[in-house]
Amino acid sequence: MPKLFEPIQLRELSVKNRIWIAPMCQYSCENKDGVPGSWHQLHLASRAIGGAGLIIVEASAVSAEGRITPWCTGIWNDEQAKAWKNIVALCHSHGAKMAMQLAHAGRKGSTHRESSGEGTVSLAEGGWETVSSTVQAFGDYSAPSKLSVAQIGELVQAFGKAAKRSVEAGFDAVEIHGAHGYLLHQFLSPLSNDRDDEYGGSLENRGRMLMEVISSIRSSVPETMPVFLRLSATDYAEGGWDQEQTATVSGWATEAGVDLIDVSSGGIITGVKIPSGPGYQVPLAEYVADRISEPVSAVGQITDPQQAEQILQSGKVDVILIARASLRDPYWPLRAAAELGAQVQWPEQYSRGKWPS
Repeated sequence: MPKLFEPIQLRELSVKNRIWIAPMCQYSCENKDGVPGSWHQLHLASRAIGGAGLIIVEASAVSAEGRITPWCTGIWNDEQAKAWKNIVALCHSHGAKMAMQLAHAGRKGSTHRESSGEGTVSLAEGGWETVSSTVQAFGDYSAPSKLSVAQIGELVQAFGKAAKRSVEAGFDAVEIHGAHGYLLHQFLSPLSNDRDDEYGGSLENRGRMLMEVISSIRSSVPETMPVFLRLSATDYAEGGWDQEQTATVSGWATEAGVDLIDVSSGGIITGVKIPSGPGYQVPLAEYVADRISEPVSAVGQITDPQQAEQILQSGKVDVILIARASLRDPYWPLRAAAELGAQVQWPEQYSRGKWPS
């Protein structure tokens, strides 16, 4: 059996294979209420039918002001949780486990989706004032206000409440979004954290909000439920967040109850050169994996089954996250099974299309 199709156990969650779907924003809440709808249902269910072991749903805000765009999903109220519950049940019925990605966009919030324009959505258009670790703007976006210590505490609790709603919606795991320049990354990176209080300065202080969020979530979900953490391993800029800091904070996080580190990169500032290419983030994941004992996932231009299998065979990375390749082919896992010679369960309705013909 190829390693891609070996099951993996995290706490009491057993996932049938190591091909997981990465969180990918769909910007498709047309009522701008954060409630996932028919598009989300079809999008996610098709990947469950396609054989993914686990699907991490798109970044879903823990508060209305935490959305990236007005069209993003949320998990801050019961109406949203109810809609997610129906989607989770559908995906479960097709064999996939489900994880909720809990997010807050911080200074990268209140922005347009690609089809509506560029930059910040104004208050008149339904946007909102953003918040951050700093008053520095991201690129050409509107400048945020700096969070007070009291406001930080409220957001930490919002993450915990959103995690509890995720449990009630039937999710099997939750992932904390600490990457891609969003709020928790804004606190972590020296490039976006200029605070002089207990949340700024040293690595311990810059990591304080994240550690408080982990504690809030861990106390809000069952002991049996895994918690994942997505981190950007580097800012690709001198004086910024880097691999060494990522590995250190990953160690703190796993000691605090995080069960898997999901390694990505970039997003904190504009104008940097990212060395993009096939598997370009895999070395970052392997760097972290060499320094912690908990599982690590790799993501980023992993598009070929043989490539994915080879990454796992290195023995460092434990899970492969598929993103854009899944947008092109929702049945990527079934195709990978055929190409690698793995015997997996196909949907009965699709058995006539099973490879090889």
